[in-house]
Amino acid sequence: MAAKLSNSSNEDLRLITKIARLYYEQSLSQPVISQKLHISQSRVSRLLKKAGEIGIVRTTVINTGAIHAPLEDLLESKFGLSEVVVVETSDLEDEKSINLTLGSAAANYLEATLTGGDSIGISSWSSSLLATVDAMRPKLNKVADRVVQVIGGVGESSAQSHAIRLTSRLSEVTGGKAVYLAAPGLVNTSEIQKSLVANPNISEVLQLTEKLSLLLVGIGSIEPSKLLKESGFTLKAVEKAELVKAGAVGDVCLRYFDAQGKHVKSSLDKRIIGISEESIKIVPRRVAVAGGAKKFKAIKAAVLGGWVNVLITDSKTAEKLSQI
Repeated sequence: MAAKLSNSSNEDLRLITKIARLYYEQSLSQPVISQKLHISQSRVSRLLKKAGEIGIVRTTVINTGAIHAPLEDLLESKFGLSEVVVVETSDLEDEKSINLTLGSAAANYLEATLTGGDSIGISSWSSSLLATVDAMRPKLNKVADRVVQVIGGVGESSAQSHAIRLTSRLSEVTGGKAVYLAAPGLVNTSEIQKSLVANPNISEVLQLTEKLSLLLVGIGSIEPSKLLKESGFTLKAVEKAELVKAGAVGDVCLRYFDAQGKHVKSSLDKRIIGISEESIKIVPRRVAVAGGAKKFKAIKAAVLGGWVNVLITDSKTAEKLSQI
C-alpha cells in the first residue's frame, strides 16, 4: 500500500481520506458530500473508488458461521426471489426472541438498501415489523419520500397505537412523510366498507398503496397471532370455517391464500379496508419479515404465490423451504 500512497500528493490523500470518512463513517450520500465539499458528484465517486485502490478503504468479507450465503442463494433460485436473508436462531428461542432476531436482520437490510426516493408501505399488527423499526437507526439524510400505512388500524386502542407506532417510527428513521389510514382494518359489512372507502381521506391513502416501491409485511397464519387478537381482530367461527374450507393457510395484509399461495376469495375481502391483492403484487420490492415453526406453511405459501419477493427468515425455516 505504501507504494500506491506515494503516487498521490498529500492534498489528494487528504481529500480522498475526508471523502471516505464522510461516506463510510458518517453515512453521507455522494450527492451530500458533493455539496458539502463543493466538488462534483462524479469526482466524489472517482475518489471513493481510488480510496479502495490505494488501500485507504479495505473491504473484508468475514465468514462468521452465522452467514448462510449458499442457503440464501438456493432459496433465491428455487423460488425466484430477489433476495433472501437467513439469520441464525437457537433451539431455545421463543416467538418473541425470534421476532427480535429477525427484526435486527431486517433493520440492517433496510438500512443498507434504502437510498432515497422510496414510497414505503407498511402493514399493521406485526411483531416482527415492530422489532424491525425499533432496531433501525435514524438516517442522517432522507432515504424515503413517504411511509404509508396500508391496513386500517383504528378500533381497539392497542390496535390503533400499534399501527401508528409502526408508521410513525419508520417515518422517523427514514425521513419519509407519514401517511396514516384512519379506518378499521376490518368492518362488519361490505356496505360499511364501501361507505368508508368512498371517503376522500381514506380513498386518497388507498390510491397511494397502488404506487408503492417497497412494501414491508409480516406473514400471518390462519390462527391469529397474540398481537392480532389483542388488536381486537378475531375471526368469527363461521369466517374461520369459510377460510379453512377454502384451504386458507395464511395471509399477507389480511388477504388470505391457500397452500400454493393462490388467493382465497372470501366474504372478508369485501370488508377489509386496506391494500388489495393486486396492489400488493405490483409492488417492485415486497419484503416479508417472518419465521418460526408455527408460520412455516404460511411462509411457504406466500413465497410460492409471489406475495413476497424478499424474505427475511430464520435458518430452520430456510432449511425446510430448501427441502421442498
